[in-house]
Amino acid sequence: MKTSLVIMAAGIGSRFGEGIKQLAPVGPNGEIIMDYSIHDALEAGFDRVIFIIRREIEEEFKRVIGARIEKRVPVSYAYQELWDLPAGYQVPEGRKKPWGTGQAVLAVKGLVDGPFLVINADDYYGKQGFHALHAYMTQNMSGDPGIYEMCMAGYVLSNTLSDNGAVTRGVCRTGEDGFLQTVTETFDIRMEDGKLLASDSQGRPVTAELSQTVSMNMWGLPLGFLKELENRFPKFLDQTEPGNLKAEFLLPQIIDDLIREGKARVKVLPTPDKWYGVTYKEDRQAVADAVKAMIEAGIYKENLYA
Repeated sequence: MKTSLVIMAAGIGSRFGEGIKQLAPVGPNGEIIMDYSIHDALEAGFDRVIFIIRREIEEEFKRVIGARIEKRVPVSYAYQELWDLPAGYQVPEGRKKPWGTGQAVLAVKGLVDGPFLVINADDYYGKQGFHALHAYMTQNMSGDPGIYEMCMAGYVLSNTLSDNGAVTRGVCRTGEDGFLQTVTETFDIRMEDGKLLASDSQGRPVTAELSQTVSMNMWGLPLGFLKELENRFPKFLDQTEPGNLKAEFLLPQIIDDLIREGKARVKVLPTPDKWYGVTYKEDRQAVADAVKAMIEAGIYKENLYA
């Protein structure tokens, strides 16, 4: 079975500061986080890569990583743009950013023909998740039955925090059978004076625990999920308040809705790996230090593609 790795790399990265955060080098030979994700995905058995980018960064993106990866695996490009809306819809005046991860993944329609794995460009996931999800996808997601079979990597919240600021995570509730019951996008998660703090989408405080399972947007999805995105995007736009210029069509919310409607079930595959990511400019050195330590431990070669 063919399985695609879809990398969401269109984020503007406003919290990172100057430069394109997805292209910040963290390895000894200029490798970026995506190099390690792609290496781990190919090792696990994925056989093609689709990058979701913005056209304005296309030239630099291909120079920094695209051209290098094209020599090792088939590569395609999809484009997430603010103005890419269903027929009859227009961008509200004042809207600056695209419409979130749901819109991003919808951009790969026509480029995948089977199950695909979605990840963020600026997150380091570790090896275990790629292997676990690829195995599940090839064994359990061969078609599109009445209920969509999906899977996700379940990370421990304490392994996904940044020392340099707040993060957003999909906080999960899982049944005894290992299937996802709910996933709630939770914001402003950070440690402050030894306490774990978090907020809901309205900025109201919510309770979170360091031991909770969270989603890092590492989803194994069936081909039919794209049809759901296509059908739900106009409904999302219709329900968005006219003055809300930051509303996002988000994968966790879409998947949560499908679960509640009885249209999908999502197997949560726990991973003990520690997340590293470049959310803030100061994060890059921490990721570089982690990569160096993993090279010294023999997890990666110093020359990744040797």
